[in-house]
Amino acid sequence: MHCLPRIAELRREVSALAVADLDATSNAYRERVARWVTVPRNQLMKRTIPMSASTNTQGTAPAALSMKWGWFVVLGIALIALGIVAWLNVGIVTIAGTIVIGASLLVGGAFQIIHASMTKQWRGFVLGLFCGVLYLVGGLLIMNEPVQGALVLTLLAAAALIVSGVVRIVLALQHRTMRAWVLVLLSGIVSIVVGYLLYASLPWSGLWVLGTLIAIELIVQGASWLYFGLGLRAVRRASSGS
Repeated sequence: MHCLPRIAELRREVSALAVADLDATSNAYRERVARWVTVPRNQLMKRTIPMSASTNTQGTAPAALSMKWGWFVVLGIALIALGIVAWLNVGIVTIAGTIVIGASLLVGGAFQIIHASMTKQWRGFVLGLFCGVLYLVGGLLIMNEPVQGALVLTLLAAAALIVSGVVRIVLALQHRTMRAWVLVLLSGIVSIVVGYLLYASLPWSGLWVLGTLIAIELIVQGASWLYFGLGLRAVRRASSGS
């Protein structure tokens, strides 16, 4: 009977210790959960700040480029003017273009010969040396006889048009289930006709084909830069208006 008060007192002490341990455990758990929640948020903020900054820089890049829209317009107008001049002087441009092509072959052949001489242990040494010599001789012949070189280039262009036209016709006939096979067929026929006309009109076609192609290239490129510059001007007006 004397032990009962002591047992009751021990029970109260044990329950008090259990409650204290439970409170301490719950507080530690709350602190740990708080750290788990707050740390990813800070990391997320650190990660999103550079992304937003890069997005802003990317967004301001077209706006900064739009400030130079006039230079693109000037470049486009200059190329279009040069293309028109070349169109009006296709004979001179053809000869000049032939000389430039000959000089390019000459320089390319010289570099290829140098490369072959520096790599003699390579299996393709003989082939590389032969191609370099061929380029070199072709460039010298074209530069010495630009008129004959223009005729040869026109003949090559005619052959390329005919071959590409035949290939497109064959592809169109093999893919007749596709919608646009008729357009591919017509484009192949047009290429063959143009190639034949170039070949049939030799040697006169050799005096204007290359110059005409150069003039068209200059006009198309100038128009693209002009359109790009006008688009940048529209972007600048939109950004300034907003």
